[in-house]
Amino acid sequence: MHSLYARVNNISALLSSCVMGLLAAIALSSVVLSMFEAPLEGGAVLVKGVKVVHGKGRAYQHEHAIVNFEIDADLTPLFNWNTKQLFLYLDAEYTNSKGVKNAVVIWDRIVRRKEDANIHVDSRQKYSFRDVTGFRSVISDASATYTLRYNLMPHVGVLVYGTAGSTNGSVAFPPMINHV
Repeated sequence: MHSLYARVNNISALLSSCVMGLLAAIALSSVVLSMFEAPLEGGAVLVKGVKVVHGKGRAYQHEHAIVNFEIDADLTPLFNWNTKQLFLYLDAEYTNSKGVKNAVVIWDRIVRRKEDANIHVDSRQKYSFRDVTGFRSVISDASATYTLRYNLMPHVGVLVYGTAGSTNGSVAFPPMINHV
């Protein structure tokens, strides 16, 4: 006969094996479901105005851009049983005067509920947008493309990256203003 300790050990081993099998099935199903989801469509980014300024003082020795924008995006299709939260960010991609391609995050937001996933933002940038070499020092037709991207963080499974909207082409940097 088996002792009480051996029986409890067998039952706990069986239960932990069942739990691990269930977690593996959930992880596998989330990966398979993410492969067959349609890409998100319908988001729009409208850049209302861009100013390039050269600030005073030590903190503003370089040119920096001030961007006013409007975002309209419906992200509710991204929320399902496995969505923990969404990380949204607006990035600006441009090529500087030395020919180096850059991508700068100028705005972000965390969305935790499906009720908050219908995004309407009319705002100014949240983070500094500056370039050491200058936006217009060598290139006369410097411009940037603004794209709204997301990072879906699931409860179980892999992170999913995607694009929710972008501008309809590049937005040019205007002539520089002397001071802020």
